[in-house]
Parts: sequence; structure tokens; C-alpha cells
Amino acid sequence: MTKRRDFIKANILGSAGIAIGGIGFSAKSYGSIVGANDRLNIALVGLRSRGKSHLEEWCALKDKQNIRLVALCDTDSQFFAERAKTVFDSTGVMPTTDWDMHKILNNPDIHAVSFATPNHWHALGTIWACQAGKHVYVEKPACHSIFEGRKMIEAASKYNVRVQVGHQGRSYQNVQEAMKFLHDGGIGKVYMARGLCYKPRESFGIAKDSTPPETLKYERWLGPALWREYNEKKSHYNWHWHWDTGNGDSGNQGVHEFDFARWGLNKNEHPISVYSTGGIYGISPDECSQETPNTQTSVLKYKDGTMLEFETRGRYTNREGDQNISIGNVFYGTEGYMEMQAWENRGGEWQAFRKREKVPFAGSSIKDKEKLGATLLGPESTAHFSNFIDAIKAGKNDGLNCNVHEGFYSAALPHLANISYRLGHELKFNPEQEKFAGNPEADAMLRRNYRKPYVISDKI
Repeated sequence: MTKRRDFIKANILGSAGIAIGGIGFSAKSYGSIVGANDRLNIALVGLRSRGKSHLEEWCALKDKQNIRLVALCDTDSQFFAERAKTVFDSTGVMPTTDWDMHKILNNPDIHAVSFATPNHWHALGTIWACQAGKHVYVEKPACHSIFEGRKMIEAASKYNVRVQVGHQGRSYQNVQEAMKFLHDGGIGKVYMARGLCYKPRESFGIAKDSTPPETLKYERWLGPALWREYNEKKSHYNWHWHWDTGNGDSGNQGVHEFDFARWGLNKNEHPISVYSTGGIYGISPDECSQETPNTQTSVLKYKDGTMLEFETRGRYTNREGDQNISIGNVFYGTEGYMEMQAWENRGGEWQAFRKREKVPFAGSSIKDKEKLGATLLGPESTAHFSNFIDAIKAGKNDGLNCNVHEGFYSAALPHLANISYRLGHELKFNPEQEKFAGNPEADAMLRRNYRKPYVISDKI
């Protein structure tokens, strides 16, 4: 660990003089460089909605964690000026901007990369960054396919870098309390978890193929996905609802609840069977290009018989449980059950009921709205990002609240469900081999057909 810390110090101190020439500093920020120890330079790839949140989190940690957001990258340059100004106003540092990720990865003065790209870029960007010796914070889902997740684990291990997956709820106090309560037998043996993703979405419309906007490097945006003509209804944000680039709401919002379900079940393994069914309801294919289901029910079973149910509802719906949950989880044990709200809506607020009792006998320590507001907007909103920096400085993985191994096992759940949904039948899965039992058609969907040169090979 000492050698690693010395390397970080040498690299950061050595980069200060170079950085002054390539990155704009105010007098205030320049003064803070002198004598700095363990300064970490961060680059952000992806600047739209989730990328903007990353930017704000990194800026908020400037002094607490002695970091600087020094480079911004996106295949669409339309937000360069606005985002760079936000960083400068917040930190006194004017970051560089570029559409080419390789310039960031080839820069020895950058120590970590934060990815807020579309899903189909998560794995390749992470692997490239690992190969360049950069630590990585990557948004959920960790990967776009099961093959990619395994390769990300191999890359993080081979190049000895920290990789944190953006399941921010794992760093929330209420959520951590809830998981400890379950694992300590608070409701007996937990035999089933139910994830809920009730997020109504209207049709986003349909459009003819067209010419990409001048600000967008479309070929690079498409990256590993097979070539298709540009279509505005299949690009920014709408990429979530097309198989080549997204994983539907089960792999978007839902992957957070899949993660909590698996965590609550205490399963650090793949399930042995999966069945998923559903469809696109209330929206005509003539008025929307969506491919992923807006309504989906999935059942996954583990070797010991433990069950994980998941339901995605993208149309008009009621809520569930005593807490009126729309996004969250319910856990069922031999002695009772526990409800947990989504971390981003209610700070992971939870309550547990004993057997048939109607009054909860245990619950979260943070409940009132004022404190929940502080949780969502204050220190805990940066906790997951801060945890990543702590692990980099410590030079080891065991302090990460969601390392790439955890992120992969949770991402694999909606991927398995989506494969079953697309094939239309139940599937048996071999957890050790990460292959389906006697089903080459399903096996073919464990990885994508990559478009050269954006290929993830078997050997990392």
C-alpha cells in the first residue's frame, strides 16, 4: 500500500506543473496546488442528465477528498461550454473538453475516470480505462451483457485498479441498516425478495432516419453497437428502450432494485433458472420505436430455492405495501416481512412487520422528511463517490461499497430476465459456467456482435 500511495503522490505532484499549462486554473485554485498531497484528477465521460449529476458530485468533493475534475468528454459537444463553466464556478478549475475518450485515457495526469455514458459503452470504456491504469466509477448497469461483466472483473483484477459501480443506494445509511437487519435474521430466514419498478412512461414518438446534428460524433456514439442510421428517437435518452444500446427499465431504474433484492437475499451467485414475460402495452408500434417491454414480470430462482421476483410497470398502476411503494423492495421471511422505499425517493426508508401484525416492530433510523431531505441533498448524496476515492487512496478493493463484482452480479439479473423475455420461455442457467443449459440460442445472447474496432475480446 505504501508503494501505491507513493506512486499516487509522485504522479499527482509531478502532474501539477504539466496541468497548469493544459488546464485553466484560477489564482485561488493554483494556490491550493502548491504542496498538495494525494491530489486526484478526475475525468468525466458523458455529460447529459446523469453526467451532470456526476459533475456536481465530484465538484462537491473538491476539498473534502482533495480531488479536481479536470477533463470533460462527450461525443456530443453541445454541453461543453455550459458544463465546463459549472466546474469552473464550483472549483476554480477550467476543465479541458474533448469528444475523444482516448485523449483522456492517454493522459498520465488523470487518475480516475467517471463514466455516465449509455449502457452499451459501460464495459468497453471501463476496460479501456483499466488497461490505461485508470480507476473507474461506472454507472449502472455495470455492463450491457453478461460476457461484458465478466471481462470487466478480469480487467480490474489484471490491471489492479479500483472499479466502483454506481449503485449509490449501497452507500446510504438507511439501506445499510436494512440489509444488516435482514442478514441478522430480523424477519427470520429470507426466502423471497420482490423488486418493484413502477415508473409510468409515455410514448416518446417515432421519427425517420436523418442526419446527425453537427455537434454529435455519431459513429463514436454508436461505438460497439452494429451500424444503423442516425435516428433522433433512438439516440439521447431514448437509447434505453432499444436492445442494441439499452436494457429497458428492468436494466435502467430496475437494476437498483434488483441489486437490493440480491443483497437482501445475501446471494453472491447467479440464479439457476429464470422466466420473464410481458410486452409493450398502451403504446402502438406505429407511434413509437420502443423495443424493450414497458410491462415485465420476472421470476428467478437460486440453487437453494430462494426466489427473486421482479415487476416492471411502465403504464398506469397502483402502488404496493403499507408504504405505497412505487419503486423499492419487499422482503419475505419465515418470521415476517420488510418493506423498503427507493433510496433516491425516500432515502431507503424501511419498516418491518412481525408475522401477521399490522404495526411495524422495526424500521429505519432516518424517517422524518427534513432529515430525509438532508440525506438526499447533503453528505449521503456524495457518499458513494467519496467511498470510491477512499478506496483509491487506500489502494484496495475491500472498502468499495459496490465493486465491479457486486455490480456485475446485480446487472446479470435483468440481463437474464431480458433473454428469457425475448425468447419467450423459461431458461435453466449454469452459474459456474455462466452458460444456459442446452440452449445455444440463449447462449448467443450472453454477448453482443461487436462492430469493429469497438470489440471486447476474450483476452483482456
